[in-house]
Order: sequence, then C-alpha cells, then structure tokens
Amino acid sequence: MDIDSFLSVMGWMSVFVSLLLAFFLITVKTQNKLANRLFALYLLFFAIDNTGIFISESFVKAHFNLEFFRWTTCAFTLPVFYLYIVSVCFTDFRLKPKHLVHAIPFIIINAVFVFRLYFLSDVDKMQFYEHRSQMPEFYSFQLVLALQIVFYSIATFSVLKRYREIYQENYANPKTSIFKWLFQISVVFFTLYYLSIAKNVLRFTPFESLWIWANVFMQFWALIVTCWFVLKALNHPELFRGIDSKLELARDILPKVNVIEINDSKNEIISAQISALKQYMIEKEPFLDPSLTIQELSNQIEIPVRDLSVLINHHINQHFFDFVNEYRIQKAMSILKNPLKSDLTVLEILYEVGFNSKSSFNTSFKKYTNLTPTAYRNAS
Repeated sequence: MDIDSFLSVMGWMSVFVSLLLAFFLITVKTQNKLANRLFALYLLFFAIDNTGIFISESFVKAHFNLEFFRWTTCAFTLPVFYLYIVSVCFTDFRLKPKHLVHAIPFIIINAVFVFRLYFLSDVDKMQFYEHRSQMPEFYSFQLVLALQIVFYSIATFSVLKRYREIYQENYANPKTSIFKWLFQISVVFFTLYYLSIAKNVLRFTPFESLWIWANVFMQFWALIVTCWFVLKALNHPELFRGIDSKLELARDILPKVNVIEINDSKNEIISAQISALKQYMIEKEPFLDPSLTIQELSNQIEIPVRDLSVLINHHINQHFFDFVNEYRIQKAMSILKNPLKSDLTVLEILYEVGFNSKSSFNTSFKKYTNLTPTAYRNAS
C-alpha cells in the first residue's frame, strides 16, 4: 500500500468515527444537549475537513466551487470547539446572537472567494486549484486559520482558568470537576493544531515528500485522538457537568463588600466568624456530604454566601475546595488511627468522610500528610 492509499484509509476511518460519534451525541438523551450538539457540530466540520484526503481529483474538477467552499468551513472548527468548552464548563451558557461574531472569519473568507474564485471560468479555477500554493488568496486563507488557532487557544485556556478558580472557591466534590478532562483535550487538540501550522508551512516549500509524511503523522494522531474522545465520553459520562458562570470569585467580591479597609472592630467580627465557622465544621461535620457547595454551607451556617466566600478564600486564605477537604482528611486520619475501626478498608473510609473518588482521596491525603492512607495507618 502506497502513502496516498494509506492516507485515504486513515481519512475514511477518521471521518467514519467522527460522524458516528456526532450522530450518537445528537441522538442520545441527556440534559447537556447544547454541549453535545456543539461537539457534534465540531466533529462534523472536522469530518468535512478530513474528506479532502480522499476526495478524487475528478470530483474536485467537476465541483470546484463546492471544494473551495469546503476549505472555508475550517474557519468554523475552532469557534465551535471553543463554544463547546464554554458550554461544558458553565451550565447556564446559552447561544445568543452575539456569538455570531465567531462566524466573521468564515464570512470574510467567502466574501473574498466570491470575487476571486466562485465566478471564475472553469479554466481559471483549474489554474488556481493546481497552483494554489503560490496564490495570495491561499496564503491569506492559511494565515487566517493560523491566527484563529492562536486566538482560540488563548480564549479556551482563559475560560478553563476561570472555571477552575470558580470551582475551587465554590465546590468541594472532586469527582464533579471536569477541569482536568477539558484541559487534557484542549492541550491535545491545540498541540495538533499548532503542529498543523508547521505542516502547512511545508506546503509552501520544495519539500513535498516531507509535507506528505507530515500529513500521514497528523492524520494518524487525529484518528487516535478521536477514538480517545469516544472512549473517554463512554467511560466517564460524569465529566460533562458544569457550574454556574454567574458565581463570583472572592477577589471580585472584595471591593463590593468593602473589606479592604479593616479596623479593629471589623477584625473582631471576622475572627468571631472564622471561629464560629471552624466550630461548626467540627461539630456538625457538613463536609461529610460529598456534594457540599459553598451555597449549601452558607444556608446552614446562616452567613451570606458572598461574605462566606470572602471569609474562606480571602481571610482564611484557602479555596473552599481545600478548606472542606482538610476537614475530610482530618476525619479520615482519626478513623485510620482508631484501632476499633481497623476492619474498615480505605475505600470505605474515603466514602465515609465525603470523598467519592479513590484517586482524589489519595492525592488530598498525601498533600496533607506526605503519606498514603495505607502508610499512615501502618505508621499509627
């Protein structure tokens, strides 16, 4: 099998897997319909782009305008992926007319193609297609796509950074966090996209064989990544939960609640609130609830959620996530040291103290004790 045939086979496989997953995401019953549909749309544009690997020259020459339009659909791929990330992170996200701004590059490219390509004669279209690597329109098109990669990589990781900060300040259940998954998929995807920039540069050089092998490499990894996403989505459906984007970070609340200028009486109030909060955590043990949020703790202790957020994240100088997990670890440590509970397994203990993930429990436990739960029990 030659390289072109190998590329064609991988292209067919990649398109098939992408369309199959897109169909599944559109038809499956779920509460997270918008995120599923956005990712299905991303996969559709990804598949359209990949069809260029195995489309025959005869088909292209019979449908030049369709092929030129297919090129322009690449301008939708990253915007849709970005909107997918936002929709998974924040449950209150909705598509609005303002999001049509993401279609501007697609509109501009097609506007240029209308005047420069779509209405040319078949002979001129043929000449453009066969010498496209030397055409200024094609240079400009590749530049727009490269700029999109840079812009949307920055935008995507900015969203993930905000999601992580909001999550740590308002939630205490490590299993519901999707940050790690979204970060992984974003790193993998944008690594491939930045590699594609390097690959496309080779198109404009004399090293044609190197460009062909770069295509093989990119196509192989695109197929691997697509299959990886399918397996991840099927095995970990809990990853697709979001948070409310309207939740505020403590640093954003501080100026509004006027805690910058603190006098002695204010210090006494804050100290009393911290003492009452810690006493409540010890006596009532609300951290045993694995789904505890700062809003629920606020309702229990009767401190406004904004004040409680500032109290924990600013005055105690801990994220809510770490604040709650510290009490869980202390509870676990007391159980592990208790000879009367030596028959309890580590798995039973982690569920008892409010964790619902063994990996998260082990990570948090080692963070506070520098030991694994088993090593701590043996040392006690």
